[in-house]
Amino acid sequence: MQKLIQQLCREYTDLSDEEIQVIEMMAGTLQPLANLEAADIFVDCPCRDKDAVVVAEAKPEEVPSAYRSSVVGMLAKEENEPAVARTFRLGIATKYMKARTQENNYTIQSVEPIKYNSRVIGVLIREKRIGENEEIQEEGAGYEAIETPLNHMINENEWLTESIDEGLLLVDYKGRVSFRNLYARELFQKLGYVRDILGQKYKNVCLTDWSKTPEETERIKEVHCGNYYLRVRQIPLMKKEIRFAVIIRDITWNREQEKNLVLKSVAVKELHHRVKNNLQTIASLLRLQARREENPETRRVLNESISRILSISATHQLLSQSGEACVSLMEVLENVRRNAVQPFLKADLKLNLEITGEDLTVDSEIATSVALAVNELLQNCMKYAFQGREAGNVSICIDKGKVYSRLTVKDDGVGFDTGKVRAGSLGLNIVRTMVQDKLHGSLKIRSGEKGTEVSFDFINETADLISISK
Repeated sequence: MQKLIQQLCREYTDLSDEEIQVIEMMAGTLQPLANLEAADIFVDCPCRDKDAVVVAEAKPEEVPSAYRSSVVGMLAKEENEPAVARTFRLGIATKYMKARTQENNYTIQSVEPIKYNSRVIGVLIREKRIGENEEIQEEGAGYEAIETPLNHMINENEWLTESIDEGLLLVDYKGRVSFRNLYARELFQKLGYVRDILGQKYKNVCLTDWSKTPEETERIKEVHCGNYYLRVRQIPLMKKEIRFAVIIRDITWNREQEKNLVLKSVAVKELHHRVKNNLQTIASLLRLQARREENPETRRVLNESISRILSISATHQLLSQSGEACVSLMEVLENVRRNAVQPFLKADLKLNLEITGEDLTVDSEIATSVALAVNELLQNCMKYAFQGREAGNVSICIDKGKVYSRLTVKDDGVGFDTGKVRAGSLGLNIVRTMVQDKLHGSLKIRSGEKGTEVSFDFINETADLISISK
């Protein structure tokens, strides 16, 4: 047995050699205890994670065991054995809690801590089948019937204590639970307590360790018990019959929703990452085709398509990095400049491109539409604004508003006659479509000898569009 205990402790736990020796000594006493208690007796040690491992066991010789076979070496899950988890967490005894065995049966556990140098290195567990434990239901019976001024006051105001969605305990100066509302009773039953907690010593049912904080002050802790997350609040009252009150709120739903949000955030990041990779793959294929193409016009069209794809990809890259539904518009524009514009600059053109204004966060749909529209405007600047020139300046300015914002792309190029813009211009049609249909804004174009200025409005959030339409 000793070799098996040593093997299990070294494999699953971080116990020292001295601590393992203490466990071995305790394991040597299990059989007499099992016979004396007519119950199954176990020693569990804490694993490196939150679970525990069974390192020793003894079955009663004169009564049937609750187990068909040995469970030594098996894990004791926190959600299945809350009494074991509580004793490890608080370092105190836990009595009469329901547990689910490794064989998927139900038993009643009482657990004592095994300590060495003030550290809990294991627990001693007494288990009986539930059918053998009816007598424990009667412990503390009659406590509720004791008539005191406190009970009289509570009975008169019972509707108030039963109408709150929190567990309420009152603890007297003897350290016993002198009152619990129905919510608290049902909550402790869900946690695995077989007995009604009324009349029990509070230290046997408390959910957290308050030893490191002064008793005279209000104390709040969040605890994880099996599948439940609870916020426990202890309030000192120091009244005639009440030492303190304990209010317990079940926040399991809140924590589960937070977990779901984290998982969804990870899934969204992965989705945007895959979209970005797919778009970049398409851009790479088009780039290969453009390099092989001898027709200059075809090569130009392919490069324009690559630029559009990369402008969309840039937005998905930001979304994949943040994991949020919204991104910084300034970062989107910087990515468009870096990934979709600069690679296609003419070698003989020195272009100064600056981005100014107040940043704002926008959702993915708005970010993608703005990126595509700005990309088209910048492509037009590079193709037409600086013909016959060696240098030029382009500015992108964000003017943030409460509901609508404005984005302006301005250059100091040669300008053009706005009345002669080709109706079939693909770039301008893309910009108009993005602004009117996707951004729900308006497009304005002004051009002259000193350059061209194109501005468009866009709604800050798609949620604002719903409120406006109403």
